[in-house]
Amino acid sequence: MLKLKGCFTALVTPFKNGKVDLEALKKIVRFQLENGVNGLVPCGSTGEAATLSPEEYFEVIKAVVAAAKGKVPVVPGVGTNSTAKSAEMVKKVSALGVDGLLAIVPYYNKPTQEGLTAHFSELAKATRLPVILYNIPGRTGVNMLPATVLGLRKNFSHIVGIKEASGLLDQVSEIINGADEDFVVMSGDDSLTLPMMSVGAKGVISVVSNVAPAGTAQMCGLFLKGDVVGACAIHHGLFPLIKSLFSETNPIPVKYAASLLGLCQPEPRLPLTPLSEARRAPLKEAMIAAGALD
Repeated sequence: MLKLKGCFTALVTPFKNGKVDLEALKKIVRFQLENGVNGLVPCGSTGEAATLSPEEYFEVIKAVVAAAKGKVPVVPGVGTNSTAKSAEMVKKVSALGVDGLLAIVPYYNKPTQEGLTAHFSELAKATRLPVILYNIPGRTGVNMLPATVLGLRKNFSHIVGIKEASGLLDQVSEIINGADEDFVVMSGDDSLTLPMMSVGAKGVISVVSNVAPAGTAQMCGLFLKGDVVGACAIHHGLFPLIKSLFSETNPIPVKYAASLLGLCQPEPRLPLTPLSEARRAPLKEAMIAAGALD
């Protein structure tokens, strides 16, 4: 049973000279485990999954599963803008020892809500693993509405939650109001994690936890235990860093930040380019201020 709450880190995919750096990936996973995160999400938006070859994609997932050693759930990102290709991907990933799947809304095609229902129904039929929906309109071009989410949950009990990155707190409230108590909303926006948890979300699938895992995990844990004041203090301590990590397209800044910690090279894959010179010093200052860097 997938325990979906707290801080799940949306892992970066480290590259070195254009190739996936598996040694750095193992180091990244160790860093996450040592700092108390609740789960790992490879091959999502932050993991630059769209630029990975099929061979690299499966290689990354296998490496994270092996490095995690069952200590925390591994929930890789799946999905393309083709339902048939996505369903085939789901079948293959389900056989890799993962604990669940994070399935993104199809991008570029801009399907209707009926199309989204049909798409995710096919993906749900392709696996017995827990499925987490991933709504990120800024990347996909279409917003999956609460009625669509709730309909999918009603039809498929193993659609267990949603990563909500629409930025709309009203939408989060609508989903939580309409869903059964076992359906979980996770924040997809680090700056909104605490506000979303205040209306019923159970945690975050996080970018900032790549470089501040202990603080992010502690913030979620404190809130879930009822220590709102303590969680709020951590939120405000992390907030400037979070804003700096989105000063350019994710994961450009967080890869540079991870390089400052010695975790990987600051290398994204084209069409993304390295962090601009002007953004580097402010990001380093924000990391120091947040306690993420000495």
